[in-house]
Amino acid sequence: MVSVMTEREKMLSGMLYTMQDEELQSLHHRSLRLCEKYNKIPARKAKKREKTIKQLFGKTGEKIKVETPFACDFGVNIEVGENFFANYGCIILDVNKVKIGKNCMLAPNVGLYSATHPVKAEERYNGVELGLPITIGDNCWIGAGAVICPNVTIGNNVVVGAGSVVTKSFGDNVVIAGNPAKVIKEL
Repeated sequence: MVSVMTEREKMLSGMLYTMQDEELQSLHHRSLRLCEKYNKIPARKAKKREKTIKQLFGKTGEKIKVETPFACDFGVNIEVGENFFANYGCIILDVNKVKIGKNCMLAPNVGLYSATHPVKAEERYNGVELGLPITIGDNCWIGAGAVICPNVTIGNNVVVGAGSVVTKSFGDNVVIAGNPAKVIKEL
């Protein structure tokens, strides 16, 4: 018997999928509701904020902090390690897995975009989408306004300069910057 993949399975496998799928729509609307709720919780209610963001994300460390506003597509595809911090204006398009290690900091207005679209126009206009994973190692600092593109892996102990656009993967112990990002210093 041949099993048919769900649209969610296709999405997480890096295959073309349709967002109009009922399961994906339900997950997306859940995320929108939780993001809206999270963004309205006053900073003084830290425990409530923490509980809500942990409910949104697929997996977290014990100690995490995410400033508002925050937005994501699904939330359940986001995994962050211990001591994670995201500053104001973070956007994570998690149509595929976005995994972030421990002791990582995202400066204001960082975008992690696992979402992409087909290159062929006829595929784009037929309503199919595509997502590829993003993995960020331990002890990383992503500078303000940086963009991490789909299918990128960043190693451990990496610093990404402010305003950088990371279009390819990098190993451990480097400072990267620019558009497109390149190694500017080894640590």
